[in-house]
Amino acid sequence: MQYGRVLLVVALLIVATTVPVVGAGASPSAAADPAPSVAQSIDATCEYPLERTDARGETISLEAEPDEVVTLYPGDAQLAFQIGAEDRVVGMPVGQYTDGLEAGDRTDISADDGVTPVAEEIVALDPDVVLAANVALTDEDFIEQLEDAGIAVYVLDTATSVDDVRENVEVAGELTGTCDGAEETVAWMDDRLAVIEDALEDVDEPLAYYVSDDEGTTPGTETFQHDVLTSAGLENVAERAGIDDWQTISAEVVVEEDPDWIVYPDWIDEPPVEEGIEATTAMEDGNVVSVDDNAMSQPAPEIVHVVTALLETVHPDVYADLEADLDSIDERYDVDTEVGTEDVISDVGYETDDEPSADDGSDSSDDAQDATDEAEALDGEDDDEGAFPVPGFGIVATVIVLCSILAVYGLRSE
Repeated sequence: MQYGRVLLVVALLIVATTVPVVGAGASPSAAADPAPSVAQSIDATCEYPLERTDARGETISLEAEPDEVVTLYPGDAQLAFQIGAEDRVVGMPVGQYTDGLEAGDRTDISADDGVTPVAEEIVALDPDVVLAANVALTDEDFIEQLEDAGIAVYVLDTATSVDDVRENVEVAGELTGTCDGAEETVAWMDDRLAVIEDALEDVDEPLAYYVSDDEGTTPGTETFQHDVLTSAGLENVAERAGIDDWQTISAEVVVEEDPDWIVYPDWIDEPPVEEGIEATTAMEDGNVVSVDDNAMSQPAPEIVHVVTALLETVHPDVYADLEADLDSIDERYDVDTEVGTEDVISDVGYETDDEPSADDGSDSSDDAQDATDEAEALDGEDDDEGAFPVPGFGIVATVIVLCSILAVYGLRSE
């Protein structure tokens, strides 16, 4: 257990070396801009042969309607299932990130982490097409391996808004031969969001801070998560801070803006905020919301349920007036009406625990100090002001140091 926590810390430290901090000497413009879209704008059609240009600028050709599809990442699987293409999916990641989908006897094409795709599994399936989220571009050798095996791979454009999610839904419909399902899904999304938008027209928007980790990473205006917040009648604190993509924001900026609500993903047990942020209105009033990380992080139609759940939590009176209309829309499009706020939001509220935690007899504090001492020894100095990454080290060197610590720590934990 202790070793797992150290792994989490290591991951966060590595992220911290690559993400600029707003309010701590870095401007929003310092972050790398998302890759520009090269995928063509489409009007969905399921007429074959079909040619489409993907996010790489590569033209993908399908001679006939696809019968067998592999979804490369969890968000791709969610996208296919929600447009009614699940019967054509023969391979998908199976694990905690797709636990809301009925994988059945479909081949798990992912490694043990439930995310990383395994090329050999996909090649063995020999699907008509592979649907791949934009993150696949981080490993072009992997894509090349699939294409060398004669498999068509379509890389979806990065979804930076709800509009982008709509377009990816339409593309997925074409690539899976389920255009009707895709069109109905987009219409359902549009109808629900339009009803909510109209109801919120004259309603005040409380300020919200979405924090995804204990480094303060938050989504800016060019993310679909920003659209989710604003569609639910919230103002995004990142917009006030001038953040456009995913960046870290300092506690000082958050405290100065004083959000009314704090939202965080449910993979974390409690809101990952620094001590100073506990003095904000959101924390003092208990306006803290834990949302389903899969639904909030995957660019698929499920984000509409997140909008609705946040609306019910933040604007309960508005939601009460709309509930019948929203149910009617779901029935019209034969959408699962059993998905409710309790399925998307796992916790609301926050209580400050002023009492010191009981001593459970473990040596966790000693272990943590040992890890710190070993880090300082590797750095060759005992400097209280030093913190990972070690000053003067690049990313690779920092990872080597951290892995050395983990190796020693792992042996001690056994």
